[in-house]
Amino acid sequence: MSDKVFIVGVGMTKFEKPESKDWQYYDMAKEAGEKALADAGIAYDLVEQAAVGYCFGPSTQGQRAVYELGLSGIPVYNVNNNCATGSSALMMARQFVQGGLNDCVLALGFEKMTKGAMGGDAGAGGFATSPVGRHYGIMAAKYPFVMAPPTAQIFGNAGREHMERYGSTEEQFALVAVKNHKHSVNNPYAQFQDEYSLEEILGARQIHEPLTKFQCSPTSDGAAAAIVCSERFVIEHGLQDQAVEIVAQTMTTDTAEAFDGSVINVVGKPMSRLAGEQVFAASGLTIDDVDVIELHDCFSVNEILTYEALGMAPDGEGGKLIAEGATTYGGKWVVNPSGGLISKGHPLGATGLAQAAEISWQLRGLADARQVADAKIGLTHNIGLGGAAVVGLYRRGQF
Repeated sequence: MSDKVFIVGVGMTKFEKPESKDWQYYDMAKEAGEKALADAGIAYDLVEQAAVGYCFGPSTQGQRAVYELGLSGIPVYNVNNNCATGSSALMMARQFVQGGLNDCVLALGFEKMTKGAMGGDAGAGGFATSPVGRHYGIMAAKYPFVMAPPTAQIFGNAGREHMERYGSTEEQFALVAVKNHKHSVNNPYAQFQDEYSLEEILGARQIHEPLTKFQCSPTSDGAAAAIVCSERFVIEHGLQDQAVEIVAQTMTTDTAEAFDGSVINVVGKPMSRLAGEQVFAASGLTIDDVDVIELHDCFSVNEILTYEALGMAPDGEGGKLIAEGATTYGGKWVVNPSGGLISKGHPLGATGLAQAAEISWQLRGLADARQVADAKIGLTHNIGLGGAAVVGLYRRGQF
């Protein structure tokens, strides 16, 4: 058998506003995990290992979550990689299978968050000892701190730098939010399912220049899961018709370029570019082969930066891409058909796995009203400050 790796089942909860639903992290994990197992049509006792991602909470929450699915004694690895945690768990599961250690692995991610904007210090001790303290220091050297949420400041200031350097506009950033909110209307799993005009996006309360409220991802509760299997397992269990191959997947971290004084670079554009280059080289595909994309639009600015990082547009011209309609239905690519982080929500540990679930549904033709016509190749992009970028390419299994 080959070393190909497949997703044969996915599941997720609806993403919810924190404290709006009476549930614990293990409740949401159970729901997502059971849905993924049901989608795959397999019993939990066939799962040999689990990689479980979350950012907030004590060690071994992964075990507590997995115990809701069964007490089979399997190894459970707890994964934390900031906002790239979900994709990091998926990548770990893929490596277990690709390396021949296992035939069936569960990748699970969840987060139970609190209401309100996230801080940016990522732990006790503030920025002096924070893993992202150096990143915020780069920002503050160019754009001093103000009274606004730290993550909105750093991505907002990346947008300001983009406007100053390339002439992009507030309207172009806002168009990302118009598109993604419109896409979310057809996603029953999305935290927000409301459509807004450009005027409403621009006129909403400003969080930090140039970002208004509707251009920022919310804090969220939720979970997502995937069953990751070998080709042998797929064939033995007759899962060929639903298998989605993870063709290639790469993770990168910050390079020296991230700390060259540019806020665009410190929020992750260079590591996203490197991850994209590596995944395309590993797969033999190009960005022009891709039909549907789920990318990390934590703020509208980052979607435009990612267009450029992935080679969808030259540096400085990502704003033109959104203005031309190239990244929605009828355009060259459909980006964030789920509504993206801005609308669907952003429970940190679940986000990357929710992206993989959406791409799996799209490639299997199961996305209902948000289905991208004739989607054959999908891409996911998930980043975390501090930093990590995970990019994956997917296609229907070929047997």
